[in-house]
Amino acid sequence: MGNVIAIVGRPNVGKSTLFNRLTESKRAIVKEVSGVTRDRLYGRGEWNGVNFSVIDTGGYIHGSDDVFEGEIRKQVELAIEEAKVIMFVVDVMTGVLDLDKVVASMLRKAKKPVFIVANKVDNTDRIGLSSEFYSLGLGDVFDVSATNGGGTGDLLDEVVKHLDKEDESIREEDYLPKITIVGKPNVGKSSLVNALTGKESNIVTDISGTTRDTVNTRYNSFGFDFVLIDTAGIRKKAKVHEDLEFYSVLRSVNAIENSDVCIFMIDAQEGLQKQDLQIFYMIEKNSKGVVVLVNKWDLIEKDHKTMQDYEDKIREGLAPFKDVPIIFTSTISKQRIHKALEEAMEVYHNRTKKIPTSELNDVMLEVIDQNPPPSNKGKYVKIKFVTQLPTHAPSFAFFCNLPQYIPDSYKRYLENKLRQRFNFTGVPVKIFFRKK
Repeated sequence: MGNVIAIVGRPNVGKSTLFNRLTESKRAIVKEVSGVTRDRLYGRGEWNGVNFSVIDTGGYIHGSDDVFEGEIRKQVELAIEEAKVIMFVVDVMTGVLDLDKVVASMLRKAKKPVFIVANKVDNTDRIGLSSEFYSLGLGDVFDVSATNGGGTGDLLDEVVKHLDKEDESIREEDYLPKITIVGKPNVGKSSLVNALTGKESNIVTDISGTTRDTVNTRYNSFGFDFVLIDTAGIRKKAKVHEDLEFYSVLRSVNAIENSDVCIFMIDAQEGLQKQDLQIFYMIEKNSKGVVVLVNKWDLIEKDHKTMQDYEDKIREGLAPFKDVPIIFTSTISKQRIHKALEEAMEVYHNRTKKIPTSELNDVMLEVIDQNPPPSNKGKYVKIKFVTQLPTHAPSFAFFCNLPQYIPDSYKRYLENKLRQRFNFTGVPVKIFFRKK
């Protein structure tokens, strides 16, 4: 088990604020409304040279019929199971409530180090109000202000004593491929993560926009090893009415920017729509690898031509960047979901491959000789040398005498030849012409 700290407690005690403080980030959405955090949210922290992961959970609710609250309970239980140390956050302004006692009873059964964090001790007048939390029978209580950071140092001094000084799982994860699942709301992104992991890791309901935070899952099965990132659905700006959802969309955009490959999900019943294209263009603009996953394929009436016709229509809509893998799947039946992972890793290798300069010139200069750039006003363009640039995504520089005279059509011709000869399926390729 790695150095994992789970933050648990009833709703609206400041768990997400503490998460942001420990990870020195603003990844968790913070708002004075209970139930804002729904999924488990992972982050990184470091104290006295010890690295650790932090899990923020939804507020624990007991005996509720709410569709989200039932799922949130599962998330809290999963987080406790994963954690090495548990921070039980309570509110000094309200004192011990019945729900605090329910959570405390559950934590005693966990048989793991538990630290009671008495939050909202924001001034000296509130010091000492936390003494009643000793009645929960879980050990020491730490006065903390998650908002301004007061007391968090003393808390972490004690917490890291229970952690390993060297946490290999955290360091190793930095070098793993990051596969991000993106798409409009309610296309089945969280269902895909759950189907792949075989666990109810992410909350799934029929309500559009259930996922609000980006959720990272380490996937290490069937020969694969990467970080799988579930994101909130990205909607049109005009449809983002809640400010909470606005922040969720921002995190999804950031997840795309920080990923290596995006599994871009489309609803088979709706087809490729304008909002889908906006997401696709965002992936392409950031030079990320992409695999198109057409979900809910089991709901489509089919004949022997349906799949090919559907694929042709998608490629037509994605033009000019049509060289992408397209997988038809159902997260319910788990049809071809592992094929999607195979394609995603293939695209990752395509995106990270480096072609030796000598091989690149042998192939591409021959291609150019067979079909040289067209003349412009009696002037002829001569391309003498090609090299791959040291960028994260495939980029190539063609050195020539008159770069300003090369038309876009010839640029697309060279890109297509690069794709044919070196296999850049699923990866945007950038080409630059420079004066030699």
